[in-house]
Amino acid sequence: MNWQQLTSSKRSGSENRTGFTDAVRTSFVRDYDRLIFSSAFRRLQNKTQVFPLPGPGVFVHNRLTHSLEVASVGRSLGKAVGDALAQKYPQENDYFREFYKYELPSVIAAGCLAHDIGNPPFGHSGEDAIRTFFTELTGAEKTQFSELLSENQQRDFLYFEGNANAFRTLTHSFNEKAAGGFRLTYATLASIVKYPSDSLSGFNKQQLVTKKSGFFDSEVETYKHIAKELGIPRLHESKNIFARHPFVYLVEAADDICYRIIDFEDAHRLNIISIDTIKELFLQFFNNETGYDAREKVEDTFNGINDNNQRVQYLRAKLINLLINRVTNVFMEKEEELLQGTLQKSLIDYLPESEQQLIKTIDEFSIEHIYNHRSVVEIEIAGYNVIGGLLKEFFAAVTNPKSAKSKKLLQLISRQFIITGERNRLYNDIQSVVDFIAGMTDLFAVDVFRKITGIEFPQIR
Repeated sequence: MNWQQLTSSKRSGSENRTGFTDAVRTSFVRDYDRLIFSSAFRRLQNKTQVFPLPGPGVFVHNRLTHSLEVASVGRSLGKAVGDALAQKYPQENDYFREFYKYELPSVIAAGCLAHDIGNPPFGHSGEDAIRTFFTELTGAEKTQFSELLSENQQRDFLYFEGNANAFRTLTHSFNEKAAGGFRLTYATLASIVKYPSDSLSGFNKQQLVTKKSGFFDSEVETYKHIAKELGIPRLHESKNIFARHPFVYLVEAADDICYRIIDFEDAHRLNIISIDTIKELFLQFFNNETGYDAREKVEDTFNGINDNNQRVQYLRAKLINLLINRVTNVFMEKEEELLQGTLQKSLIDYLPESEQQLIKTIDEFSIEHIYNHRSVVEIEIAGYNVIGGLLKEFFAAVTNPKSAKSKKLLQLISRQFIITGERNRLYNDIQSVVDFIAGMTDLFAVDVFRKITGIEFPQIR
């Protein structure tokens, strides 16, 4: 790969249009704006990040606030890396220098905004609930699923992946005539595909690019076209496995940095962990620093703050800034491997051994005390029941579309999602059902589930 070709501003669905010139907004700033103003992004406001959304007086992160903060960190990473590349290659043309110095921050920020846009309600348990439903199919429904879908199509659901669904959400036209979905630039679209392989080739935990999947069977050709335009190499002659676009590593790093730190901030606000625990875990990152980042200076400032929430915010800001600098250095050190498509770990996994041990301690603490906290487990169980219940009803409707109940249920699916009722298009109909459910907010999913199962009787409003 080469840095110049990786920056294509061509847009999905608008490949044959001549360049668009806007005196105010560049192509990549327009990507960011399209995401911010989209209803799919707005709905993230009522999707669980980790903790269930509490009542008045306590604020924790949801998918939307998480995505905004990841975009902020991503913008900083894009600026730092872009400046470094522009400085390293002063002989390159004006477009190269302008892109990396001024545009890369917008691309990475837009990629960060979009990275969770395909995730279903109820956090990561929403993905698990979809996988579980299709894994546990029985009888005639399982027979139809197995006989009418290819193996790759089956695995799209058996191993449902939010990242692949984000790529679908952004590029698929659904029931609209205009092609290309959100019509984002190729550079931005490629920056969110963390696992550039199809479902049949994915879920090989030994390889970074196939750890999960990055696009469904329905979007294989779309990704292949984008990869060809950007010069992203195919890694297997007969399988849909590609190298990662180097920008993916920056989007991933921004997410890695944020969720590790922000989840602690939320847990503190909910009185799940103490200020002393956060102090002990976070301050160790500054043991070998000097100047303003020296541990003694950071700790003195920390101790001088009266409010504990403000203390956590201070440490959060200091640590994020430290990790941004670390990750930027790693990115530039690994430049050759990034362009060869051979880098086999995330950027944060190349930090110094001492810092990797600290991150490992944070991860272990999070699993034990945060991700397995009772409130988190409860919302996950609710997610299994609600999403599983919705899938049970709507899947039965598309596999038996002529029954009276099925006809009624299918009327509830938004016209945005096409239901054909045709036997040879069962894969597409199932996708429409999953699109409909995955796009729901937590509250809307609960509301629909209650009404169609008779738990709550609908009222005329």
